[in-house]
This record gives sequence, C-alpha cells and structure tokens, in this order.
Amino acid sequence: MALTLRSSPLVAVAELIVQYVPGVVAERAIKILGHWDKPVLVLIVFLILLSLWAWAGRLAARSWWQPILVFVALGGVGLLAALTRYDARALDVLPVAAGTVTWIVVLSFLTEPLQDARTETEEQGGRTVEQHAHTRRSFIIRAGIVGALAATVGIFGERLGRRRRHVELSRRLLKLPVTNPDAPARARVKVEGISRWKTPNSRFYLIHTAIASPAIEPSEWSLRIHGMVDREITLSYQELIDRKITEDWLTLNCVSNPVGGSLIGNAWWSGVRIERLLAEAGVRAGADAVLQTSWDGWTCGTPLATLTDPDRKAILAIAMNGEPLPIDHGFPVRTLVPGLYGYVSACKWVVDFEVSRFEDFTAYWTEKGWSELGPVKLASRVEVPDNGDEVPVGAIQIAGAAWAQTIGIAAVEYSLDGGPWQRAALGRTPSDDTWVQWKATVNVEEGDHRVRARAISKNDEVQTGVERDTRPDGATGWHEVEFSAG
Repeated sequence: MALTLRSSPLVAVAELIVQYVPGVVAERAIKILGHWDKPVLVLIVFLILLSLWAWAGRLAARSWWQPILVFVALGGVGLLAALTRYDARALDVLPVAAGTVTWIVVLSFLTEPLQDARTETEEQGGRTVEQHAHTRRSFIIRAGIVGALAATVGIFGERLGRRRRHVELSRRLLKLPVTNPDAPARARVKVEGISRWKTPNSRFYLIHTAIASPAIEPSEWSLRIHGMVDREITLSYQELIDRKITEDWLTLNCVSNPVGGSLIGNAWWSGVRIERLLAEAGVRAGADAVLQTSWDGWTCGTPLATLTDPDRKAILAIAMNGEPLPIDHGFPVRTLVPGLYGYVSACKWVVDFEVSRFEDFTAYWTEKGWSELGPVKLASRVEVPDNGDEVPVGAIQIAGAAWAQTIGIAAVEYSLDGGPWQRAALGRTPSDDTWVQWKATVNVEEGDHRVRARAISKNDEVQTGVERDTRPDGATGWHEVEFSAG
C-alpha cells in the first residue's frame, strides 16, 4: 500500500489464475457466482495460503529449514504472478521479497519459546507446570507484539498509500498546455532490436536516492530562488505553469551509466526556461553555481553558466512525453539541463534554488567523491547485435546510438574484428541535445566476431578508447559486443 502498486501479491496470484484457467471453468464460475466470482477466487487463494502456513508451522516443530522452503516456494509463486503482469515493474519484486522475509522472521520469533521448551523437555525428561505456564506466556506476549506491529505497519501503509493515490489522481486530472509529438521522421533507423528513439515514460531509467518517492500535491509545491540575487522569488505551481512553456527533445543520462549501459533515455520535455527566472531574480556578480534542493533534502550543485545560457535550454520540467511528470520522475517539477549528468543538474521534486558559489557548499554526490562539474562525455554504444547473440552467416545489420548533448554527433564509426574503422549511416535528429541512432551492414563468416563503435562530435572530438570507470565524472571507452555467426 505504501508503494501504491496496483495490486498486492495475493491479488496478482488470483489474476494469474484467471489468465490461465480454462474458459469452461471460468464461464461456470461466472454463471454460479456472478459478480462474486473474483472475491471468491481471492478468498480461495487466501485459504490455500492459510493451510500452507499451518503446514509450515507444523514443519517448524521438526526442522528450522523445512518451513523456509515452503515460504520460498510461495514467494516464488507470488513473484511469478507479479512479474508476468502486463504492467509489471521492478518495484513489484519488493512486496514479495518483504513478505517472504517477514514470514521467515516472524515464524522464528514466534516459535523460539516453543523450541526452547522442547529442548528442555528432551534434556530433563519433563517440565513443571510453572515451566509450561512460562512458555505459554512467552508465546502469547510475542504473538501480541507481532499483532501490534502488523496493525501499526498496516495503518502506516494505508495512510501513506492514500496520500500517494490522491497525488496520482491530482496528477492525472491536470490539464497542462503541452504537446506530445511522435518521434521525428527518420530519427529511428529501421533495424530490428534497436531501442526506441523516443523512450516511453514507463521504460525511462530511474535513479534517485529516495526510498519512497515523495508524493507532493501541486498546491503544496513552491520554488524559492534566493541567495546571491537582487530579488528573492517564490513561485507556486500555478504561477509556474502560467508562464511561457517551452518544449523540446532531450536525452538524459546518468553519470553511473557504464560504457554501453542502459541508464539513458530520450523524451519530449515541457517546462519553463530557467535563465528567465534567474534573470528576474537578478544574479549578483561572483556567483558561479546554484545549489538545488529536492523536497526530500537531496542536493546538487549546478554551474550557473549552464542555467543562464539561453542556448543551453535548461528548464524546470512539468511534463514528460505530453503527460504531467510521473511521481517517480519528479512530479510536480524537476530540473533538466542539457549536456550535464543528472547528479549535478537533474533535481527531482525540486523546491529550492540557492544562487551561490561552489566554494561555499558541497552537494550530495560531491560529498561522496564525485566531480563538482559533470559535463556529459561523448559516447556511443552497440545495441544490435547484443552480446552473445547468434546471427546467420552473410550480410547482417549492426546498429546503436551515440550522444554528445549541446554539441551534436557528426559521425559514428564501427570496427569489425579489429579491422579498420568504417562510417555508419546516421538517423536524423531535431537538435544536438538528443542521441542519434546509427546503422551499418557488414558481412560475417562462420565463427565468433566482435564489433566496436566510436563517435565523432561536431567539434571534431573523437571518442576516446581509454577505459575509465564511472567515478568520478563518467565512464569512457569504446563499447564492444561479441557474437557468433553460424
């Protein structure tokens, strides 16, 4: 309930049964039970669980590990049901895992006095009435503790979930003055297996430090701009969306993205230009940074020059692919700055801009050893074929993506089996702030092969082959995949 997932693992299992139950059985159930068919199914699943839990409890009298096997098997069924749903997300794993661990821990906690009593009986050949009474009291006390904790957690989850559900409803009811265009013509190269040029919201990568994403009503949100400014500004959500909205394509990627990694996406973003807001506030001489703060206290330091540069198009984003920002992506407002990694720019649930100097603060990730400045590195990756793929002998297509936000990609080159670099064909892009897809056709003989790629930017920089880790300011190196032809 706290995660506001659409259904619990119990319901997911019931829906899995509905999906695979024979049609004749389903029709019979509907005919007999009418609209009570689904509640009855959930009740049956729950009763089966109760019987299996009781069996696990009896097994605990003989062995500590046998009930664990029962719980793990039940957890496996719940996990299968959760992950085979059409709207499955990685987050669906969490309730199943938490439930399985809870079963194991609670059973051990409840049965410890009984196990101790059993050991004493075997060693002493019997127990006194007082010992039996003590065991009974210990069990009752522990059962009461478990019951109280269950009630507390249930109430907390229900209240937290109720708030998020209300915020989600408010989000869905918003009518923002934004558009949602299709990907530009010829932006996506026609190669089977390559990722979408326009990344759907549901598939856009998620990186943040919040355990549970903040659920913020638009009426509660405001942004304060202060610090080294002539005039402090506080904007409400309505005041923000009443301003001129600008929209553009923008590729966003994480500094933790390894060479060839998936922590990158491209979307149509709508929002208000930040340089206009800072101009209204009047930035004072000597300032070189803005300390951004999220609703949950997360901070990042952003170079002031990137926020005030009109060509950079930094925005306070309110919409993503034509929809109000998803809660997990920063609803109601987040910051986006083309050409910078997210850890120094993309503040979700942003509520505070303090115009300052880098020497006067440290932000969340810079305190942990990451670089103060985070310009996106020139990079590329091979998406087709994938590592370990088997392809037919002869002509095959290879494809991937490359990016150099604010600068643009002039060319992508590939090398097959260590051979000379060859130019690939590029898709068309609407601006230099997005990734570009590339493709080529190569002939492969039977056996193992490897292909690597490198990008060349519009300022003639050639992507380096020197391999560096993501820390402290982004990974470098050529992405390479191995595949077989046969």
